[in-house]
Amino acid sequence: MTDYSHTATIDMPAAELFAFLREPRNLPRYFPQMSQAEPEGGDAVHVEADVHGQHVEGEAWLKVDEKSRSLRWGAQGPHDYQGELAIEDAGPASSRLTVTLHSVRDADDEEVQRGLEETVAALAHTAVADADVEAAEEEGGWTGR
Repeated sequence: MTDYSHTATIDMPAAELFAFLREPRNLPRYFPQMSQAEPEGGDAVHVEADVHGQHVEGEAWLKVDEKSRSLRWGAQGPHDYQGELAIEDAGPASSRLTVTLHSVRDADDEEVQRGLEETVAALAHTAVADADVEAAEEEGGWTGR
């Protein structure tokens, strides 16, 4: 099994970032290959994605640990894909996010690592943008009226 890991600091409080990431329906918003993620009860999530030009559907699992602000996920199959993420406070308005992927798939290590780093960047951008929009709406819109 090969492990890939990336840590990034995100300008968002840890509790807010965790609330965004723990929601399975948000997965397609920051995983460009994923087109759908629907909770099916318990830890089960139905996912659909386009991977290397092929549409795939399957059942995955997502385990949420509120206390430690961590998630674990995976999907059974030929590559036994699994991952985990943990969020820590990095200050009053920032978080430290660590994402680790585990796979038995034969792959170009540099490609996988680059994909992980791009996904974390997309995740950070999407989560912060969502928080900005919500804050603006609470303040009466972008013009403050």
